[in-house]
Amino acid sequence: MDYDIFNGDADGIIALLQLRLANPKESTLITGVKRDINLMAKINAKAGDNLTVLDISMEKNMVALKLALDSGAEVFYADHHRSGDILEHEYLSAHIDLDANTCTALIIDNLLDGQFHAWAITAAYGDNLIAKADGLADIAGLSVEQKTQLKELGTLINYNGYGASVEDLHFSPAVLYQMLLKYASPFDVIADKASPFYQLQAAYQSDMDSALAIKAQYKSEKLGLFELPNEAWARRISGVYGNLLANLLPNSAHAVLTKNADGTYMVSLRAPLNNKQGAGEICSSFDTGGGREAAAGIDALPKTSIAEFIEVVEGKY
Repeated sequence: MDYDIFNGDADGIIALLQLRLANPKESTLITGVKRDINLMAKINAKAGDNLTVLDISMEKNMVALKLALDSGAEVFYADHHRSGDILEHEYLSAHIDLDANTCTALIIDNLLDGQFHAWAITAAYGDNLIAKADGLADIAGLSVEQKTQLKELGTLINYNGYGASVEDLHFSPAVLYQMLLKYASPFDVIADKASPFYQLQAAYQSDMDSALAIKAQYKSEKLGLFELPNEAWARRISGVYGNLLANLLPNSAHAVLTKNADGTYMVSLRAPLNNKQGAGEICSSFDTGGGREAAAGIDALPKTSIAEFIEVVEGKY
């Protein structure tokens, strides 16, 4: 059996999109909201199975990965998050790059020799690798208008991945992936007035307007911290709102705290764009935390730990 296991954000969706545009395959899709990264545990792999795993931390999936390999399943694994010690196994093909200026879709782009390069650039924009994406777009000869279009599409696909559950989202990531798979180019998505681009565009603007109306809960030269309510719009906008803040003030770290139903907070942390390191280390020091150098998160930060979180972030930067 073939499984495609992928993060539900722009990077995960577009990484798989490139692979399946290049090599169409009927598969069982395993995905979820952006924070749902223990995806390999959702299947019981066996000998003869083929697993494609994209944009989820190997470190967080190590137990399930070992079980799959020991069962005789073959695994193709591409990612840019914390990996731990990368396994060496005859059934594992690992393509891991922890550079803060890459993403999984760019790893796949390299493996495919740029076959769907505009999609890879879209993913880089969606993963907030703006300077990297701009550079690639310039090399590709894209116009300012085309760059703006890809940036917006990447942002919207990424925005759709945030939520406490799939019910918070406008599209299930698996459904959104399947809808986008019929477009060989991201420009075709934008040209099609019936594509999900336009529904996401209107929803994004509404949610962002709500977020922009909220003042910072804490502000210093090193950190801006914003607290959002326990509402679906807040859960949807939290990640891309953090990216927007990071781009507005590139010398500062930014944290968006969205209240969970139990009173804890879901945290989206962005390292300063001019110092893209340490976010994963900071968040991993708290229970339910993890991520990468430039961007990371905590699923359930107790209110009593917010002061400690602020202290740790400011101590890092």
